[in-house]
Amino acid sequence: MNLIRRISLAATAALGALLAAPAASWALEVNADFKPQNEFRLDPWVSINIGPFDMSINKAVMYLLITCTLTCVTMVWVAKKMQQKPGRVQTAVETAYGVMKDNIAGGNMDEHTSKRWFSFVATLFLFIWFSNMLGYIPLPTNIEHKVNVFGLHLPTLAIYAATANLAVPLALTLMVWFAYHYEGIRAKGPVKYLKGWVPAGVTGPAAGPIFVIEVISHFVRLVSLSVRLFANILAGHLLILFMGGGLAVLLGLEIVGVFTLPLAIAFYIFEVGLVASLQAFIFATLASIYFGGAVAEEH
Repeated sequence: MNLIRRISLAATAALGALLAAPAASWALEVNADFKPQNEFRLDPWVSINIGPFDMSINKAVMYLLITCTLTCVTMVWVAKKMQQKPGRVQTAVETAYGVMKDNIAGGNMDEHTSKRWFSFVATLFLFIWFSNMLGYIPLPTNIEHKVNVFGLHLPTLAIYAATANLAVPLALTLMVWFAYHYEGIRAKGPVKYLKGWVPAGVTGPAAGPIFVIEVISHFVRLVSLSVRLFANILAGHLLILFMGGGLAVLLGLEIVGVFTLPLAIAFYIFEVGLVASLQAFIFATLASIYFGGAVAEEH
């Protein structure tokens, strides 16, 4: 991390000095034709409209399909390869299983709830992790800029993550939101569950406002849980895009790429090495906390 920090600081300082130089003032001309936001635009590849619903297939759908396939195939393959004497892959899988079972689920839910919902929370973690990691593998998904290969105009390579589309984290969040409310009502009954939203010892007129605040907090979770995942993945991809050459194209200064490319590499390593896994861990952990709180006696 120290090396990455030093490279980032050095490149930033050099870039700042370059752009601040008087000679650069006349050269800065924004390239209006370059629209980096188009990297996240979802143009339909196959248009499918069923009444008012747009079911078109685009690159987000493709990434979701690949993520689901990778998650299922990998887990089935690993399950079939389990041995008495574990190899490296099995050791890594068993370590991940221990983190999911003991730290994420077991650390935030009671034993009974953990047994009921561990598979759900583990699936969330693995799906988000696969989706995030897939988002850093360049795939031929850019249909706006194509490359001519032996007369064939093929899409160029680009990076994109399904979790960088707010609809995906929001759908996962809604699943968690309804699931933990269901578990709370199932465990306590609707009346006792709603009464648990008011802390013990609070009675009289004060109970009303506190109950309203608690209701609002549950709806705020829809925003906080989904936007946290969406914003972190989107920000990482934007940083890599701009530092990897987008800023040079936007400013029309090729020399800028010399200074920003090390930053792009540093950001890429940071995103793949930490952020992709961390965001999956945070999402699954918060989901477990919500399940634990829904069935806890003091809530």
